[in-house]
Order: sequence, then C-alpha cells, then structure tokens
Amino acid sequence: MDKKNALRAGALATGTTLMMLLMSSPALALTRDDGDDPGPGLSVAETLGLFVVAPLVIFGIIAGLVMVLDKSRKQA
Repeated sequence: MDKKNALRAGALATGTTLMMLLMSSPALALTRDDGDDPGPGLSVAETLGLFVVAPLVIFGIIAGLVMVLDKSRKQA
C-alpha cells in the first residue's frame, strides 16, 4: 500500500511541476527595452572572481574579525 501512495504522490508532483512549466510565460529576456544599455560581458575569470572568490574572501575577513575580536574568556 505504501508503494502505491508513493507512486501517486510522485505522479502528482511530476504532473504539477510539468503543468507549471508548460503554462508559465517566457521571461522575454531576448527583447530589448527602451533605454536598455547593457555593458560588456564578463569573462570566465571575472565571473568566478565576482561570484566565488569575493564571497569567500569576505567570509574569511568576517570570520577572522570575529575570532580576533572575541571578548569571551577561555577556560583552561
């Protein structure tokens, strides 16, 4: 009985997701708007630096500041 319920739930979830994807309208990302002035694209290195390296560096700085400025007393 559990297999049958799981199969029904999976079919319902799949059907609902498929219907939502089919009925959603496109984002119209290819159509230019008035006053739209896109800049030059980013290279792979720039993209990785902006979205991977920069957040890691910021996280490291914040974690380092928290450890250095920790006011709690350590019990020995």
